[in-house]
Amino acid sequence: MSSAMPASGQDKILKGLSRIPLFEGLPPEKLESVAGIAELISYAKGRIIFSEGEPAAGFYAVFSGRVKIFKLSFEGKEQILHIFGPGEPFGEVAVFEGVNLPAYAQAIEETAAIFIPKARFVDLISKDPALTLKMFSVLSSRLRKFTHLIEDLSLKDVPGRLAKYILLLSERAAGADNVRLDLTKNQLAGLLGTIPETLSRIFSRLAGQGLVKVYGAEIAILDRRGLEDLAQGVSRLA
Repeated sequence: MSSAMPASGQDKILKGLSRIPLFEGLPPEKLESVAGIAELISYAKGRIIFSEGEPAAGFYAVFSGRVKIFKLSFEGKEQILHIFGPGEPFGEVAVFEGVNLPAYAQAIEETAAIFIPKARFVDLISKDPALTLKMFSVLSSRLRKFTHLIEDLSLKDVPGRLAKYILLLSERAAGADNVRLDLTKNQLAGLLGTIPETLSRIFSRLAGQGLVKVYGAEIAILDRRGLEDLAQGVSRLA
């Protein structure tokens, strides 16, 4: 179930807002204005935050936990579009395009999210050009991410997508050669546009070619250059 945090969570909201790219660099008084219209809401693991086709009443930002954004095909097959963690906004594109929500959002672990209602936020940014420019910047960044996602799903094969994801985990870990999957195999398969059985076979093929070694959720990168070539489409798995 979901529930609103008490008013004592105002300090948490301010802390959470300061980590969101949209609000980075704002003077304290402006950040407090946004916090004054925001609400911190908790969601149990598996809780649907919003559904595709619903009116966009506002947008969210992850305070803690993680949120999965996904679509369902007519056959009920799930395609994960994004996994968002702390500091990342979601649902904002529909709010500012004035359209219904284009996908589902679900908490994939115990999650707290900051909710900012559309009407009050629009009123706020109409009086503050700096916030308006920030919003344009965030929306442009999100558009680039969607463009890259479409490119990956259409132009790269699944081994290339997996190689890219492993390298992304390494990048987040300051270039470490030992990384840990931050998603379950089912979730990762959905994100990469495949099924868990195929993903397991590809992990085995990566290991068989000496690119990685897999210990459950732990992955050791053995041949970084080989992974990079795979991610860039320069080479393919045998």
